[in-house]
Amino acid sequence: MTDPVRIAITGAAGQICYSMLFRIASGGMFGPNQPVALQLLEIPQAMKVLEAVKMELDDCAFPLLAETICTDDPKTAFTNIDAALFVGAKPRGPGMERSDLLKDNGKIFSSLGKILNDVANPDVKVCVVGNPANTNAYILKANAPKLNPRNITALTRLDHNRAISQLAAKVGCGVPDIKKMVIWGNHSTTQVPDISYCQVAGKDASGLVDEAWAREEFIPTVAKRGGAVIAARGSSSAASAGNAVVDHMATWAMGTSDGDWTSMSVPSDGSYGIKEGLIYSFPVTCKGGGEWEIVQGLEVSDFIAGKMKESEAELLEEADAVKEMV
Repeated sequence: MTDPVRIAITGAAGQICYSMLFRIASGGMFGPNQPVALQLLEIPQAMKVLEAVKMELDDCAFPLLAETICTDDPKTAFTNIDAALFVGAKPRGPGMERSDLLKDNGKIFSSLGKILNDVANPDVKVCVVGNPANTNAYILKANAPKLNPRNITALTRLDHNRAISQLAAKVGCGVPDIKKMVIWGNHSTTQVPDISYCQVAGKDASGLVDEAWAREEFIPTVAKRGGAVIAARGSSSAASAGNAVVDHMATWAMGTSDGDWTSMSVPSDGSYGIKEGLIYSFPVTCKGGGEWEIVQGLEVSDFIAGKMKESEAELLEEADAVKEMV
């Protein structure tokens, strides 16, 4: 048995975490031979619920779960961690403008970034889930200068998984048959799901579906899937989000499979003309051990390029709204 991977998780009493914690503790994120220690953070009002979650984790008697810490103190939660999952965020309330949401969450993530900067492992791997995830990650990165900026990411694996599922249903294939899906941009309705490079059992996806479907049905269906789930369920897509966080971290840690890639929101290096420093979703390959690279040299159509710029513009607008926090 190796030393446990220490994982801080914010918003740990919420529904996404309730769907995710038990998979992490059973080895779903870092593999069947890697012990984990969970350092769970909540607001004071939710500590009673969090203690109940810990009771359930204890009652599962997971062999890989070395320790569970429940706290309302970010410093305690972030001390000596190897991974951080920022799930908690302030939700948008009735009558709240998006700019207000950005600023309210900006205050939270700037504060948490400073604490993370002080007490976490400098090579900590971060995934921001709480929305607006890309800009929350952008703020966090700016307030944690001691950390490796390449390790500050935001979640678009949920959108990636949704896109694969939609294409598989359309062409009548299995999920494993689909390779090289892409989500460009922001985790919002401006995201750009792109099948231009997809392979379906070795065949080009573009030859199996109509271009009109790809542009007019596929893109908006994937981009607005979260809203569709809320409309049908009455609450957000917690289970699929939790699953996507596990997928994101597992792929990052263990690598993408040969001949495939994944979608991650990572700090832009200027690839594909996207402003450097923005947290933007690209196709990336992971080598294992936390290394990733943006896939280069893809030929982007004028249609997709225009959509990518729209998503970039949204992120630039969000960055401007929180400029005093970075």
